[in-house]
Amino acid sequence: MKPHYMYRWVNNHGLVLLFKKILIRRGNAFARLIGGAEGIENPYALIEEMRGEGGLIRALPVWITFDHDMVREILRDNRFGVGIPTVFGVPGPVMRALERRPLPPNLMDPPSMLMIDEPEHTRMRKPVSAAFTPRAIARLRDRIETVTGELLTALPDDGPTDLVTRFAAQVPIAIISEMLGFPDADREMFLHWGDDISPLLDLGISWQTHQRAMESSERLHGYLVEHLERLRAEPGDDILSSLVTSGDLSTYELCASATLLMAAGFETTVNLIGKGIVWLLAHPDQLARLRAEPELWPNAVEEILRIDPPVQSTARTTRTALEIGGVRLREGSTLVLSLAGANRDPAVFTDPARFDITRDNAKNHVSFSSGSHVCLGAGLARMEAAHALRALFETFPDLRLTDPPTRRPLFTLHGYQHLPAHTGPRVRSHVPIG
Repeated sequence: MKPHYMYRWVNNHGLVLLFKKILIRRGNAFARLIGGAEGIENPYALIEEMRGEGGLIRALPVWITFDHDMVREILRDNRFGVGIPTVFGVPGPVMRALERRPLPPNLMDPPSMLMIDEPEHTRMRKPVSAAFTPRAIARLRDRIETVTGELLTALPDDGPTDLVTRFAAQVPIAIISEMLGFPDADREMFLHWGDDISPLLDLGISWQTHQRAMESSERLHGYLVEHLERLRAEPGDDILSSLVTSGDLSTYELCASATLLMAAGFETTVNLIGKGIVWLLAHPDQLARLRAEPELWPNAVEEILRIDPPVQSTARTTRTALEIGGVRLREGSTLVLSLAGANRDPAVFTDPARFDITRDNAKNHVSFSSGSHVCLGAGLARMEAAHALRALFETFPDLRLTDPPTRRPLFTLHGYQHLPAHTGPRVRSHVPIG
């Protein structure tokens, strides 16, 4: 056990975990949302319980909002910064000592782009943004089509399968691995590391979970350092090779960027595809409409993102004392922004709990955040999901779930761990991207 890992866990998670357990026993809705079984199985009932009249709501020891306009405003306002929400603070001298002990690059520590503000954020983001422009994403269409076709061919004809492990997880990990120049043989290792590391995005995780995340972060860091050395000697046609040869980022920063790109390129999309399967099977009328009008698939993906976002919430901290929504906040106040709640704001979306693939303003969701931290891979996730879902349902029109889906034990990255299914007879073997 590494002492500085323990100190960080106590500061960032341990005290929060204790406080959550106390509040859950008292029936506190916010604690149940971010720390109870309800927050995983059905967060939307708790969101509506807490929504009230909207605006900014006090949820000790933080603030939370489910208001669509306020969430967008805060995400675009540079008076609010990113960073791990401060609920309880370890004394300054202790934290200064901890900062002298570097952590392996991970999602929740600088220089991860999730955790830095301007001007460092722009410096880190600019070198990788060229790989995610609309033109760059469009060039991946043929590869997405090929990968999806190969995965569908590998699924059993009229037999049992797990649609997460065999399909939903495999599409995005294959594409982002290729974009970063990783060998195909290493995909399963990345999936394992991703499962270990992704809980860092939650508040108040257990010591065992935190320790496992940090150990996998160390292993991933070691892998990335070796991979970067290979690329320096023999650069390829991939994102990391271009970053290495540009010399704009240090090795540590390159590892941080690669870790985030792996997570962002995979976690959102696997949850999006998995949720899309569940929502469409639960609404056969909507699926029939898509079969009759396949041009609706892009909007169907937007509606899936709106009604059940893969990332449920994010957080911001006030960088100065300010007033918003009639509430005066001190510098350093933590705000939890419920993306899931904003996406079901009745002031913006009519009958927000209704799943409607023809909803004309579905794209007004905030599932990919907004402002300077808007998701770099949003366009890629949309393309992958639209094609993967369409191809799956056109290849296996009699697809059905055989057992209740199993949720991932996460609150922030919300999705399914297993989708037991029976494919039904194979009808089509190739579906071009529309």
